[in-house]
Amino acid sequence: MKTILSICIMCIFTISYAQSDDKTQIEKTLLNYIEGFYEGDTLKLQNALKPKLYKFGYWKNKDSGEYEFSSQMTYRKAMDYANGVREKNTVKEKDVIRKVEILDIGHHIAAAKVTAWWGIDYMLLSKENGKWMIEQVIWEGPLEKTHLN
Repeated sequence: MKTILSICIMCIFTISYAQSDDKTQIEKTLLNYIEGFYEGDTLKLQNALKPKLYKFGYWKNKDSGEYEFSSQMTYRKAMDYANGVREKNTVKEKDVIRKVEILDIGHHIAAAKVTAWWGIDYMLLSKENGKWMIEQVIWEGPLEKTHLN
């Protein structure tokens, strides 16, 4: 009986530790994503984004108030954007919003929300070889005060 109880306790501990470790890794991936764009750091983006990245979004038209398709960003465009931030020295300060929320974690997939200076991003991540990476992003901007809560 003690053996069965010990095995059950070890299983619970192992599952809790794995979920905690996944959560920590996903949070780091999300922060690398934000900081990669904020700091123009392509290495952080490489550590966050899968090369098959599919990112697209909508921007609110000032005149009509309607959201319109803005752009689609590939992995290459993300790297180019980061290089432009560094080259133009438009790095965001440390006090600019960097909010990450994990919505759900599965065995191999996860969903998250990022709030950044441009607006909100919902993203899908997958885990390969023990590493969580962002595969897909849909976003909208600009950031509104209601997103800051």
